[in-house]
Amino acid sequence: MPDVKITIGGRDFEVACQEGEEHFLKSAAAMLDAEASVLTSQIAHLTEPRMLLMSGLMLADKTAGLDDKLKVAEKQLADLTAEIEALKAAPAPEPEKVEVPVIPDVVTDTLAELAARAEAVAAQVEEKAAR
Repeated sequence: MPDVKITIGGRDFEVACQEGEEHFLKSAAAMLDAEASVLTSQIAHLTEPRMLLMSGLMLADKTAGLDDKLKVAEKQLADLTAEIEALKAAPAPEPEKVEVPVIPDVVTDTLAELAARAEAVAAQVEEKAAR
């Protein structure tokens, strides 16, 4: 079992850990040291046991808050997953019938005839105006 030297609140400690767990121990010690540093900067003569206790309690409080947030997020995820599954299982909606209006050929022919007459009248007006 390797011994790892960690520093918490300006104090050094030798801690044993399992082989390969050194990184996790150092990471946890860094979090505890961050909390202890806040305490030692606020309280001048803080005993080692009280510093470690208060630092641990501050980390536990943060962890409890994160656990609460995680539970809420997991509940939301479960609700949304259930909703997705329900939507997948639901039958497909009936196709909507859309009617597209069709212009009868008679109307198109009539409009073409009216346009031809209007052009003929315009041509006559231009011819009379040119004289």
